[in-house]
Amino acid sequence: MDYKVIITHPARDQLDDVIRYILYELQNEQVALSVMQDAEETGRRLSRIAGNLKLCDDPRLRTLGYRMIHFKNHHYFMLYRIEGSMVYVDAVYHDLQDYEYISE
Repeated sequence: MDYKVIITHPARDQLDDVIRYILYELQNEQVALSVMQDAEETGRRLSRIAGNLKLCDDPRLRTLGYRMIHFKNHHYFMLYRIEGSMVYVDAVYHDLQDYEYISE
């Protein structure tokens, strides 16, 4: 089953913040482009495999139906939920962020 992937405004803002940080603070255009391409590819993969990935280990996030998909080439992931044939990406985090408590 293919899903329609919707990147919510908060998730898009988070990804934009990451790209801006890499581009302007770290001044690395090549890495910013690479992260952006990796995010786009992750969204394409998500459209095909969203239902196959397990629910989050955190009990609160699991109750809310959240799953995650990691970027292939960078230390970021998307936190998402499935509603029918739609996938809603609600957040983008770095692997080292304590994301389980950020969303409270």
